Amino acid sequence: MNLAESETFLRQQIHIDGHWFDADTRETIDVTNPATGEVIGTVPNAGAAETRRAIEAAHRTFQSFSRTTAEERAAKLRILHGLLVEHQEALARLLTLEQGKPLREARGEIAMSAKYILWFSEEARRQYGDIIESPWPNRQLQVIHAPVGVVAAITPWNFPSSMLARKIGPALAAGCTLVIKPATQTPYSALAWAILCERAGFPAGAVNILTGSATAIGGELTGNGLVRKVTFTGSTGVGKQLLAQCAASVKRVSMELGGNAPFIVFDDANLDRAVEGAIASKFRNSGQTCVCTNRIYVQSGIHDAFLDKLSAAVAELKIGQGLDEEVDFGPLIDAKAVASTEAFVQDAVAKGGRLVAGGKGLGGNFFAPTIIGNATSDMLFAKDEIFGPVAPIFTFETEDESLALANDTEYGLACYVYTSSLGRAHRAAQSLEYGIVGINDGLITTEVAPFGGFKQSGVGREGSKYGMQDYLETKYVSFGALDE
Repeated sequence: MNLAESETFLRQQIHIDGHWFDADTRETIDVTNPATGEVIGTVPNAGAAETRRAIEAAHRTFQSFSRTTAEERAAKLRILHGLLVEHQEALARLLTLEQGKPLREARGEIAMSAKYILWFSEEARRQYGDIIESPWPNRQLQVIHAPVGVVAAITPWNFPSSMLARKIGPALAAGCTLVIKPATQTPYSALAWAILCERAGFPAGAVNILTGSATAIGGELTGNGLVRKVTFTGSTGVGKQLLAQCAASVKRVSMELGGNAPFIVFDDANLDRAVEGAIASKFRNSGQTCVCTNRIYVQSGIHDAFLDKLSAAVAELKIGQGLDEEVDFGPLIDAKAVASTEAFVQDAVAKGGRLVAGGKGLGGNFFAPTIIGNATSDMLFAKDEIFGPVAPIFTFETEDESLALANDTEYGLACYVYTSSLGRAHRAAQSLEYGIVGINDGLITTEVAPFGGFKQSGVGREGSKYGMQDYLETKYVSFGALDE
């Protein structure tokens, strides 16, 4: 397999109403390979005018697409699933080229994208209504569901395919149409979805994809009355801005925002399993995931043993360009991410943290997998999301102390607990203020379970049967005069 097939999915224009366009201004944005710094290509720097046309196209298509049967939509989604499976390798290589993650992780992301699409193809036919017992004679009360309407989807660069699958799948399954704004760092994986959806038989205007100014495109998406729902994955700061902008027209929103995931290792834990989970949940995608471990709390009795095993495991990670089949750990997305990671390390060391492993840049956008011992609550990463390959190790004494430390954050997306005690596992699961809890498990994302957070980590859920609800309106219908 070479890059030739991947290049068939590399489109350097925006997609509106079934057609490919340049930006009105002809301005473009360079897209670079984070592993090499080389320019892969360009994408249009579109703005409000192009966004308005895309919204209008989506609205027109919605009028007919929303009236198709669930079976028709499910059939097209099954074809889309098959296309993702068929072209997994080409799509994975394109993803690695623009995002940098190891090829095996990119293959896994495309596979997960396919699973989300297949899941929602099945859920399309499972949206049941209700008959309510009427309190009045000669009436029947029904509850039915209707698609929300035009959906604006804004996605990040860290999972440029699967984050879209979690939005495209339920939206199309429900009968909605979409206008999509991917991150400019990784636009090609998103634009490939336009090709795939067209091949799957979805009508022109059902899936429109724009690249360009986040301010101009986002402003039109949140301000245009034809858009009925905004779904966003990204930082809490940007999410708050979008929420404020959506308030004027009371749009439906789904927000999957930042995290500050604690990883608690009790003294009765299986250490090998805990270290394996820590590696998976901390260093996957070079630490650039919203559910990445941000704070590792280890009970004092096993602290040294855990740290030794974790250090040995980190030393085994092979760093390099993601297209190398042997690589475990790729670059960060850009120089800004490297600088941010360096700032977390410098802050920790200045406040007494001990550099156990890594702690430095390796040239370009590469940063060594890092472990910091003697972590304390006054260090930046105790409150802020790292989004980089830094594993701070905190020490605790009691169960109550660990749970209080874990909950001491404005975020509440994911958390992890390692223990051999069933009772402790249940107590932790009940006490932790997080939307996702992994017990003796460091990889918790699946299409069959709800993904979302508490507190400032977001609103709504993605995946599972709950993921459909955010794309459907609930309608109550009272049928009277049934005796006439």
